[in-house]
Amino acid sequence: MNRNLLSHINTPQDVRQLPESELPQLAQELRDFIIDIVSVKEGHLGASLGVIELTIALHYVFDTPNDLLVWDVGHQAYGHKILTGRKDQFDTNRQLGGLSGFPKRSESNFDTFGVGHSSTSISAALGMALASRLQGDFEKSHVAVIGDASIASGMAFEGLNHAGVTDANLLVILNDNAIGIDPSVGALKNYLTAVKSGKNPKQNNMIKSLNFDYSGPIDGHDIVAVIKELRRLKTKKGPRFLHLITTKGKGLSQAEADQVKYHAPGKFDKTTGEVVLKNEGHLPPKFQDVFGLTLLDLAHKNDKIIGITPAMPSGSSLKFMMEAFPERAFDVGIAEQHAVTLSAGMATQGMVVFCNIYSTFMQRAYDQIVHDVALQNLPVVFCLDRAGLVGEDGATHHGVFDLAYLRCIPNMLIYAPRTEVELQNILYTAQLGVPHPLAIRYPRGRAITVNWQQNHLGTYHEIEIGKGFQLRKGGKFAVISTGTIGNNVMEALENTSNATSFSHYHFPWVKPLDEVLLHNIFKEHTAIITLEDGTVKGGFGSGICEFAAQHDYKPSIRILGIPDTFMEHGTVEELQQICKIDAKSLQIIFESL
Repeated sequence: MNRNLLSHINTPQDVRQLPESELPQLAQELRDFIIDIVSVKEGHLGASLGVIELTIALHYVFDTPNDLLVWDVGHQAYGHKILTGRKDQFDTNRQLGGLSGFPKRSESNFDTFGVGHSSTSISAALGMALASRLQGDFEKSHVAVIGDASIASGMAFEGLNHAGVTDANLLVILNDNAIGIDPSVGALKNYLTAVKSGKNPKQNNMIKSLNFDYSGPIDGHDIVAVIKELRRLKTKKGPRFLHLITTKGKGLSQAEADQVKYHAPGKFDKTTGEVVLKNEGHLPPKFQDVFGLTLLDLAHKNDKIIGITPAMPSGSSLKFMMEAFPERAFDVGIAEQHAVTLSAGMATQGMVVFCNIYSTFMQRAYDQIVHDVALQNLPVVFCLDRAGLVGEDGATHHGVFDLAYLRCIPNMLIYAPRTEVELQNILYTAQLGVPHPLAIRYPRGRAITVNWQQNHLGTYHEIEIGKGFQLRKGGKFAVISTGTIGNNVMEALENTSNATSFSHYHFPWVKPLDEVLLHNIFKEHTAIITLEDGTVKGGFGSGICEFAAQHDYKPSIRILGIPDTFMEHGTVEELQQICKIDAKSLQIIFESL
């Protein structure tokens, strides 16, 4: 019986001590190790299974961490973490206080660059390579591993464009598996498919035309071939490009067959691969499905409605409209800037455009929001899914800055529903026509009403712009909340011993604020508490303070929300407790007043 190899591997130096003939066994053990833990602890699966051979080969050939390895996005870096001293902690992956789900500089010197958003690896590795040359180090290698979905993004091409006119010691490795979270799309995907199938003439190689030494495509699961090619490329100078063909989910048949589901499948049986089914019939709908099903219903009735998403048709639930109206719903790939300006262009022609982008990814298109949409006052509807704390994906993915970065833009309307009914009604209102661009933010996770689809879908009410509401009447204290975090206030007040001292107001409109209601609040209450699931710097609470200062109101104002720090990973409940915005913490705060 073969000895277990992985149990003796603590650093890449241990990997380099193995004979090449034992590396396929190590690859199998590394796959099994990831499957064992992710099947129970959950997390991203398919991406890491697809690069096991490449991961081992990179650490076998290159002198990491002296040679610098940059992983794009980071979903694919589980094997890298396990081989670089974190094997014994891997069962804490994505848990509060545990390992991050992505490479992180503060976690290991093998993690040369923090990654969570796509298409940054080429620019980062090129920056490192140019810095090495300036410091007189001409031998250090710099390697960027990027997927075919990520390389289609504009930033990746900006990096390639620059790298091609340098003599940097840079190796770009394309992990070509034809999928990101959803299948890759676009002309570049078709080009890569032609290259893989041998249908593209060699003289038409676009990477070579950018002055890269191109090699491949080769089988990314043939570890001997990968090592041989990496050794050859290591001796070359200047920018090089290695094209590898891999299979996402390699080694688990179900993950290979259903790559979308097994990107992050939740708990599954490690022996059979079958996902552990959850009984969700008694649960409220996910907010993303409220968006997707409502938009589909509205699209049947309004042929001017357009849906756009950058590579998130499943995560945003735009997939429902894409299936029913493929000519009116677009997955543009990982291209947030393009998605926003494409939306703006369509809006100039009278289309009603719903551009669905995760809150954290909307940061990537900030200039387009300002210059292409708001400056021209085009009524694009931005649907910011995953707003607020998102949980285990951590600091790279929390959607906690949107209120602050959108509130300062002229012409922008901002709406944060508390319930799924408010979400469907604002979507309905938006397609009737709004005078300005509109951002609708809503969280990851589930809504409130179990039978929403049966009882509410298709029954709509127009929402008045800038209108807030009193949910509870009380004494000297006013709690003003926006969005779904207001449900925590309601729960807290139900259990607070001095609840009669508190009025509770829901402000779904963060911009414009309901100033008539605010005047009444400041006249009737001597102490104000604001609550949001966004940063306390420049967000909703700051807007309330600005109103008070402008009108010379001088009550005490306490702003509750996400503190001025990058929140780490953990469950949403754990992170809310840290921020003291969960129902129990709010109850303690209220009872202390």
